[in-house]
Amino acid sequence: MRKKWLFTLACPLVGLLLTGMLVGCNPKGKEASGEVIYTNPLPVAFGDPFILSASDGYYYMYGTGGVEKGFGAYRSDNLVDWEFVGQVYSGNQPRSWTVKNYWAPEVYEVDGKYLMFFSADWKVNPTDELENFRIGVAVADEPTGPFIEVSDEPLFDPGYPIIDANILRHEGRTYLYYSRCCYKHPVESEVAGWARAQGLFEEIEESWVYGVEISNDFTTVIGEPMLLLQPPSTMDDPQTEWESRSVTSGEVNRRWTEGSFAFEHNGTIYMMYSANYFGGQNYAVGYATADHPLGPFTKADNNPVLQKNIEQGGEVTGTGHNMVFWSSDSTKMYCVYHGRTEKTGNERVVFIDEMKIDENGVLTVDGPSTTPKAL
Repeated sequence: MRKKWLFTLACPLVGLLLTGMLVGCNPKGKEASGEVIYTNPLPVAFGDPFILSASDGYYYMYGTGGVEKGFGAYRSDNLVDWEFVGQVYSGNQPRSWTVKNYWAPEVYEVDGKYLMFFSADWKVNPTDELENFRIGVAVADEPTGPFIEVSDEPLFDPGYPIIDANILRHEGRTYLYYSRCCYKHPVESEVAGWARAQGLFEEIEESWVYGVEISNDFTTVIGEPMLLLQPPSTMDDPQTEWESRSVTSGEVNRRWTEGSFAFEHNGTIYMMYSANYFGGQNYAVGYATADHPLGPFTKADNNPVLQKNIEQGGEVTGTGHNMVFWSSDSTKMYCVYHGRTEKTGNERVVFIDEMKIDENGVLTVDGPSTTPKAL
């Protein structure tokens, strides 16, 4: 694997301040005890939403879509009323390594700087691959940008297309998670054999979640990526039914494990992930747990924890690619994700629902919801 230096901040990132993943702040202009009523979906048309609780007292939301060749952002002081602040990153610039397809930005506040991890198509494509995604890093002085790429190359090249970067700090070390794309990655399994016997598909491609340690200044990949999560291989696995719906319904010949989001709770590493076709109704969220950031991870018995509700009389489909944050008083957890309704059609919109972990470590999400709630 090729490894390289990307950038050096003016100050060494020892004692790193990393916010935006799981940290709350008192929203500017709101009392911590104030109650705000909201209804899903929020008025934000993003896929893959990510909320940063910035040190300036505002919340910033980043996501896929809304602008051309880059990323836009919204700002809020209460998580309900969102103001569009414009395009904060523009790709396909003269020194950019990117060319198109800008997906899944995540922004972290680090020692007074703002770091954006994102996916895009790499312009270096000698074999003309249809999917040539890699992960890059951009930096800004403000959460509203402008975010400037720290290198004219992606963060690293594992030799296959990758998307959906996510960062976890654990015991003073930093870990990067990402998803290997399904593209040109056929995998034999009992599910693939079943699909072939049914005359649905000749092969099934899969995406897998990997993790790798990176340096605390985000400049260097340390060691080799480790496979952490993948679709189940046997028909009798309890996870197979919900993770294979895009295949068993005849929708597409792919099984996804993507959109990972890792966090620590009571000494356990939780990794939430999305399965099935992101553009269809069956997109859903599960989770797995481990004692170490690089696993091994065990999938939860109560998966999926977030999925379409139309069979129960609801109106939400395509729920997925979530992130998690805590309330300003650290007493409540919230799951932020995208989904669709009949009204929004194919457009992905943002939802926020409360999430809980009980005394036995079981994670549940109170959603998808479309009725008024207190936030």
